[in-house]
Amino acid sequence: MSLDIRRVEYFYTTVKDQPGEAYNLLSWLAELGVNLLAFTAVPVGPEHTQLALFPEDAPSLTHAAVAAGMTLVGPHPAFLVSGDDELGALAGVHSKLLAAGVNVYAASGVTDGKGSFGYLIYLRSDDIGAAAKALGI
Repeated sequence: MSLDIRRVEYFYTTVKDQPGEAYNLLSWLAELGVNLLAFTAVPVGPEHTQLALFPEDAPSLTHAAVAAGMTLVGPHPAFLVSGDDELGALAGVHSKLLAAGVNVYAASGVTDGKGSFGYLIYLRSDDIGAAAKALGI
């Protein structure tokens, strides 16, 4: 099984839960040339959504946000795992983290349906060193 595991940073912003909010943010970032490695959106209560942005280049995102007067919270640590989709792929990653005593704060993953997957592992800052060592990065 081939895995690529890299440390990434993410930032989030909270927006009103209404049509077009993700589109507005994502199209604006594209216009500014800010490339995202990943993006998630989750509800926060009945009227708001938290948009998490995983930029390829964190300074370009933060610069764009400051210029626009947008409030970003972060950076926060995470790992981006990608690789061959096979039975137990994520169990192997979690096994290494468990052995190192690392708690996974949150996670999200997807398969492309063609044999590959992507997986985000959200960690607390004080677990990053142990997680990196456990995962060999």
